[in-house]
Amino acid sequence: MAILNIINVNDDKENGTLRKKSRPVEQINARILQLLDDMKDTLRAANGIGLAAPQVGVLRRVVVVDNGEKILELINPEIVKTEGEQTGFEACLSVPGKYGTVKRPMRVTVKALDRNGNEFTVTGEELTARAFCHEIDHLNGVLYTDLASEVLDQSEVEEDE
Repeated sequence: MAILNIINVNDDKENGTLRKKSRPVEQINARILQLLDDMKDTLRAANGIGLAAPQVGVLRRVVVVDNGEKILELINPEIVKTEGEQTGFEACLSVPGKYGTVKRPMRVTVKALDRNGNEFTVTGEELTARAFCHEIDHLNGVLYTDLASEVLDQSEVEEDE
């Protein structure tokens, strides 16, 4: 297992990996399983909540999300249901030092494949719902800063507290 390099939006201007749409995983093979394991290690090392494959330079529809109990592995995730609304700060491992105010659903149900190719659904509320949306946006080349009503530097957020 390895800790992968997380692409920083400021360093991604030339090839635009973070702005590209990811391709579906057609076959769950050893490379995809290794990617999942490495992404989980990377997420833990970065103290993040979620990580999408494009953030580590892989344009495949693979996401990991820490729901507070365990790290969920989502292959080819799709949002199938949303409920309610929440507005709050978001940050991103690929956009260091910035926070944005983003409106998201309060409850999100996602359909995905697990590492064995079995389809499952999982529902997240509050922060997990926000993370599902945020990470699936990455798979479509969308950053939270595209959706934010305002984006602040970390120092501005700390001043407000």
